[in-house]
Amino acid sequence: MKTFAKAADIKVGVVGYGGAFNMGRAHLNEMQKAGMTPVAVAEIDPERLKAAGTDFSGIETYASAGAMLRKSAVNLVTIITPHNTHAQLALQCLKAGRHVVVEKPMALTTAECDAMIAAARKARVVLSTYHNRHWDNLILAAMKAIRSGQIGEVVRVDVEMGSFGKPGDWWRTSKSISGGILYDWGVHLLEYTLQIVDSDIEDVSGYLRSGVWAGQTKWKKDTNEDEGFVTVRYASGAWSTMRITTLDARPNQPWFKVVGTRGTLALDWWSVESIAPDGGNMVTTRIPNPESEGWKFYQNVADHLTKGRKLVITPEWARRPIHILDLAHQSAKLGRSVKSKYR
Repeated sequence: MKTFAKAADIKVGVVGYGGAFNMGRAHLNEMQKAGMTPVAVAEIDPERLKAAGTDFSGIETYASAGAMLRKSAVNLVTIITPHNTHAQLALQCLKAGRHVVVEKPMALTTAECDAMIAAARKARVVLSTYHNRHWDNLILAAMKAIRSGQIGEVVRVDVEMGSFGKPGDWWRTSKSISGGILYDWGVHLLEYTLQIVDSDIEDVSGYLRSGVWAGQTKWKKDTNEDEGFVTVRYASGAWSTMRITTLDARPNQPWFKVVGTRGTLALDWWSVESIAPDGGNMVTTRIPNPESEGWKFYQNVADHLTKGRKLVITPEWARRPIHILDLAHQSAKLGRSVKSKYR
């Protein structure tokens, strides 16, 4: 693997500078804060390319990833495009010998992840996925409480997101582009869960419900499912559930719960509540969340490429939530649980 003497020697570029959330600008700014040098942007929309030139004076702009790979000196590429394009673009960059970061989700299927991992190994380059929420405030607080033994052994993790309402008309509502209702926030929620349940995956059950919103969005029959539900069993004996819905007029609270043998954690963005027995009474303790540390993602990538530090978000780690979602879709079609290939 090619390494660098200092972070500034890592010349970075992004594929995709679309308007949603200004993610292209955000990624380049974060890489720059980690010491790396922004040099190029590839984007099919001329107006967004113009915006990139305004945001980063002197940056090279290209109308395609291929042109950027042929003409620029970029050696680390971050891919910020719709979900169904991640694998194809990543493979193109990896085969060109570039280090690659892919926005989450890593890809849509286990097979796509496997192909990306194989290409990175063959080219001897780094592959990672932008799981900056690995360092979100609520998961930092929860992991501290769990590691201290505050709730004992983890028995169950329950996470859910959603409400009642027709989804908007953008690409994240298209099943073929986004992967479905489980693939956007669901990847974050599974990544949280996999930090908490430190155990191999045994099997996955998935449930998908469609029909309410299909035909009411511009995607017609390609509209995401109305609700998805996933159960994962682990070798430790623990299990987890995840539900993403557009049908629930009164979602359960708390939306993120960790049940242990000696207590329960209720997680939210502002604090974590620990509920545990004390002398025959149930005592609730509020634990303020620390500051989120999402900046550590690109700092870790830079340190890995310059100092040989261990990569936190490895491609094998990023494949785990995708494998769960892949198995969940298989399970929903088969009507039974599906064994895990990757633990």
